[in-house]
Amino acid sequence: MKKKKREYQSSELVKSFARIHGFESKLVAFEIKDFLEEYLDESLFREIKSVNIEGRCVIIEINSPLLKHDFQLRKSFFLKKFQAQFGEDKFNDLQIL
Repeated sequence: MKKKKREYQSSELVKSFARIHGFESKLVAFEIKDFLEEYLDESLFREIKSVNIEGRCVIIEINSPLLKHDFQLRKSFFLKKFQAQFGEDKFNDLQIL
């Protein structure tokens, strides 16, 4: 009797690899950046310098002072969006730099 080989989705392999090597939070940061790319206009998205996660805090660096101010005003809105999309237990704060 032949043993069936398990077929993996590429996303499953990437997540497993990230978990083993300890950079799961970077994958979530990429997913947040993808979410922002879909949510924002292309010109606004280009102003986002980086998205990182430290502890349970999402840190978004923005080049444009106007967009930075808009994000700061809507901080709780974006935090709730991220929590709804990626899990409430993953984040408890959002910093805009």
